[in-house]
Amino acid sequence: MHISTAERKEAFAAALDDQLDSLVARGVRMVGNALSPIVLVKGDLDDAELAGGELLAGPDGVALRAALTAIGYAPEDFCGIAVRAGDAAADADAAAPAGELIGPDVFHEAMETLDPEAVVLLDTTATDVMRDAYADALVVIEDFDVAMLSPGLVAHVLGRRVLPLDGFEAALNDPREKQRMWAYIKRLPPAGAPY
Repeated sequence: MHISTAERKEAFAAALDDQLDSLVARGVRMVGNALSPIVLVKGDLDDAELAGGELLAGPDGVALRAALTAIGYAPEDFCGIAVRAGDAAADADAAAPAGELIGPDVFHEAMETLDPEAVVLLDTTATDVMRDAYADALVVIEDFDVAMLSPGLVAHVLGRRVLPLDGFEAALNDPREKQRMWAYIKRLPPAGAPY
């Protein structure tokens, strides 16, 4: 039996849709392009996001989109995920309660499903969840500060670059902190960027 390229693509797309639906059913909140090469992970949600508003729809999302575009990512290269569960969980037994942290296993599954080339952890809550979910991969990193996901240091974790920040949204209110975040983000250009 011959399987055409179109049939193969449709099967992959259907499998991805099923995986994403499963994650959403367990409380994972996502926004943007699931096939993006970069995923932004947020743990400290603002009031609108906590009330059920779209993830990264505020000033932080606008600033992140502008920063990513400035360093070479295409406008459609934007995927955000929250480490706090949404209220759309269909299976209450398998999901974290709304507003609570999703489990490290669910976060790990989400990252592997999205399979980005780069991950930006926007705050210390997101960093803590990443540290728990990828502890086995982090312990093999020789530099202690990189292995602990210290802010501004790019860690290579299972073939993807991970950049931890320590409060991107809060930094937008302080010009000096905003500049520091910008300097960190510039360390994560798209893979294969010519410069």
